[in-house]
Amino acid sequence: MNHYNNLVEAINDLRPRGFTTDFNVKSDCIECPSSQLRLYPAEFKINEIHRFEGDSTPDDSSILYVISSERGVKGILIDAYGTYAEALNFEMAQKLSLSKT
Repeated sequence: MNHYNNLVEAINDLRPRGFTTDFNVKSDCIECPSSQLRLYPAEFKINEIHRFEGDSTPDDSSILYVISSERGVKGILIDAYGTYAEALNFEMAQKLSLSKT
């Protein structure tokens, strides 16, 4: 797995590797609004996780999930450390939190 110094560096490396879809998280799935694609927890795999700490404040911290699916879709999901915790159903919360450990 690669080590990146910042989020921009990671994204710039992942795009040519085929991780081109930008995912947003919903309570029960991840989605790509531009392609109207929804993937539920059983339909995607988290291949890599990269954590980034802000230089000056913990509020700048984020997690980058590198995701693939059996449908051949590859993309990224960016989480600002716990932002989604309350909005997720159990299955989504479990998928994302288990991947962090």
